[in-house]
Amino acid sequence: MVSAHHYLAYVVVAGCLLAGVIGLVAYRRGALLSGPMIHLLALPQTLLVAQAALGLLLLSGNYRATDQLHYVYGAVALGVVLSPWFYAPADPRRRLLWFAVSALVAAALGVRGTMTGA
Repeated sequence: MVSAHHYLAYVVVAGCLLAGVIGLVAYRRGALLSGPMIHLLALPQTLLVAQAALGLLLLSGNYRATDQLHYVYGAVALGVVLSPWFYAPADPRRRLLWFAVSALVAAALGVRGTMTGA
């Protein structure tokens, strides 16, 4: 289970980077938040929810991270990717930018989280 959490961490970082970069490129090209772009930007959220659930399962099994900051980075990353649902403006273009930037911030937090875990 611990190895699955470690593996999923790299998938989360890659997924967040992919969604964030493609979202920023789409924003620069004038695209709107619709169709496949919505699904791509939902990927980091889905991955982070799965990672957090797996982390909570590990905690319930009495596995602990070596550094307490690991929990902070995980919780903040999850909050960051979910924040556009509450705070992004109604304008579809600006909403796309919010989701893309939040995915990139979550990727950075994921990298820091992997450095503090295990």
